[in-house]
Amino acid sequence: GDRIEVGAQRGDVIDIGLLYTSVLEIGEWVDGDQATGRINALPNGLILSAPVHNFTKDHGFLWDEIVLPITHSSDWQRAIREIQQIVSELTASATEQARKEVEKLEEKYYLSKRNMEPAIFINPTDNWIALHIRYVTKVRDRRIVRNELLEKILGALPAMEGVAIASETLTVTNTPAANQSGASK
Repeated sequence: GDRIEVGAQRGDVIDIGLLYTSVLEIGEWVDGDQATGRINALPNGLILSAPVHNFTKDHGFLWDEIVLPITHSSDWQRAIREIQQIVSELTASATEQARKEVEKLEEKYYLSKRNMEPAIFINPTDNWIALHIRYVTKVRDRRIVRNELLEKILGALPAMEGVAIASETLTVTNTPAANQSGASK
């Protein structure tokens, strides 16, 4: 049942045998941590000799991040306020459950207090202001929550006066060909 990553292999453990551990694969050609349908047999020797990343050991949550580019002329303070409200409302239940699970982790391991509340960090670039929207989600709900957040945020953007999504643009300028003979008229 654990979600693990060993080398380039990621998936949910469905069987542990004497020689192999069977994993229902996620990733590869399918985005968003969803199953591909393939079952991969990982040799137990690999699991014993390579780092194993366990996404669900002792808790079932992870931090995820959406990057939203807005124009430099946008009212970024307003965008942060309104997006923060959307993210806080949509992830409130998961945030509270994660907080309880992290408190148990703090008892079991040496772990300093973690802020579980959603946060937005800004990163101005040459082309836009990147809003890094960080939130907690259940491991297996990551794609669903991300999609719900994006639907709500993108749906709210038209009402956010002074806020616009940025995109990379390219300006092509056509200049007249230079006189081939070099003679001036």
